[in-house]
Amino acid sequence: MTDLHPVRRALLSVSDKTGLIDLGKALADRGVELLSTGGTAKALRDAGLAVKDVSEVTGFPEMMDGRVKTLHPMVHGGLLALRDNDAHVAAMQEHGIGPIDLLVVNLYPFEETVAKGAGYDECIENIDIGGPAMIRAAAKNHTFVNVVVDVEDYSALLDQLEENYGKTSLGFRQWLAQKAYARTGAYDAAVSSWLADALQIDTPKRRVFAGELKQPLRYGENSHQQAAFYVDGSDRPGVATAVQHQGKELSYNNINDTDAAFELVAEFDPRDSAACAIIKHANPCGVATGATLLEAYKAAFDCDRTSAFGGIVALNRPLDAETAREITGIFTEVVIAPGATDEAKAIFAAKKNLRLLTTEALPGVRAGGKTVRQVAGGLLVQDKDNGHIEMDDLTVVTKLAPTPEQMRDLLFAWKVAKHVKSNAIVYVKNEATVGVGAGQMSRVDSALIAAKKAERMAESLGLPEPLTIGSAVASDAFFPFPDGLMEAAAAGATCVIQPGGSMRDDEVIAAADEAGLAMVFTGMRHFRH
Repeated sequence: MTDLHPVRRALLSVSDKTGLIDLGKALADRGVELLSTGGTAKALRDAGLAVKDVSEVTGFPEMMDGRVKTLHPMVHGGLLALRDNDAHVAAMQEHGIGPIDLLVVNLYPFEETVAKGAGYDECIENIDIGGPAMIRAAAKNHTFVNVVVDVEDYSALLDQLEENYGKTSLGFRQWLAQKAYARTGAYDAAVSSWLADALQIDTPKRRVFAGELKQPLRYGENSHQQAAFYVDGSDRPGVATAVQHQGKELSYNNINDTDAAFELVAEFDPRDSAACAIIKHANPCGVATGATLLEAYKAAFDCDRTSAFGGIVALNRPLDAETAREITGIFTEVVIAPGATDEAKAIFAAKKNLRLLTTEALPGVRAGGKTVRQVAGGLLVQDKDNGHIEMDDLTVVTKLAPTPEQMRDLLFAWKVAKHVKSNAIVYVKNEATVGVGAGQMSRVDSALIAAKKAERMAESLGLPEPLTIGSAVASDAFFPFPDGLMEAAAAGATCVIQPGGSMRDDEVIAAADEAGLAMVFTGMRHFRH
């Protein structure tokens, strides 16, 4: 028996009318009977197409403000009946149920309604019931029924009908069914997540996460790993919403590192100063602010020029020509910024492998949201780390208090440390990183590595001494012993910012006093694993 089945009767009920008329005309030209509901039926009629209302088929009018219109055996029987089952066929004949071979549905715009900040009642009214029920019914019966839930698939449907003389293949219907169940699953996930947030349920018994494919990737972290990039539908500015102006396709690692860079640079308000973050393997190798982007980029670059090669550059202001010229001085993988001037784009155009992304805005670093990480057999879900410290939140714990200039550097270092893999140590001078130690098992090692990098950079730049001399230092978590603090002091740090909270805080404070260091506690840590 052939797996090709004809499309003779179609039910169209869509919120998004894009492409509807062209689809309706193409189906009608093939002699397909059109059934429809409400606004979809009106749009098709206005285009001069013959349409039968679902209410004519069911014998019931649409009621309850359209809440009840397709939930009827005349509809679901037509979708669910097995055409090769004698009992099903007999039931259809007995009750006058006509088969529906094609269902075209896109759902009430629930996600869009939530995204625009609508109130609770309006969001509830935009939860589709009949649509998902029909989609699931048609998808279950994909042996015989086609179900299209995506406007982008209209052309594929028409191609199938053209190639197969008004019929579709089982493989095509299976492909449509998978997409259909994924759509209803994502829709239900959006509703359940919204309800959990609206009702302030922090740990619902079941959590569902969904994404829509943005692009298949060449491979994952390594060439033997398959990968793809999915977006969650939120409008948070970043790599997922960015426009790519040039350069080859982003890789898995590019996307991961670009996200890290942009989240970091967003910590610095563009109204206060220009800022630049250079990222390599998800860790900052240079971060700085300045009066201009050029100034900020140069200072960030001078923190670790070696690691900056092949890195990701994030800016908190639109890219200008002067900064673009400077960036093209070395190989850079990606530049992401809120915008870019035409002159800057023209300068980058000469570097075909350099990707330029623009976002029109910075992500809100204080905004809520969840982060998700997979572990064997489960998911770890937590609030996004949007913890923020102001100067008034700091507690001076040493005899010596930081100067206003030191306090600015301490707060700068603290913002950067939040984005460095634990254990994190960050040295800062004049609101620019001068040494970064990341991802070590020992905080002492992070302090040593950061200091050593600063020494090498000073030699490379021909400086008489490393810039850690007279610097501020941040630790993402408390110093459990004085040894890490003493390494920072040996590197030339004169002031320290750390969370505090160790059983040996008194010993660490005493060591700071003895070394002549000023130290402040934040009362907040920023582990990043």
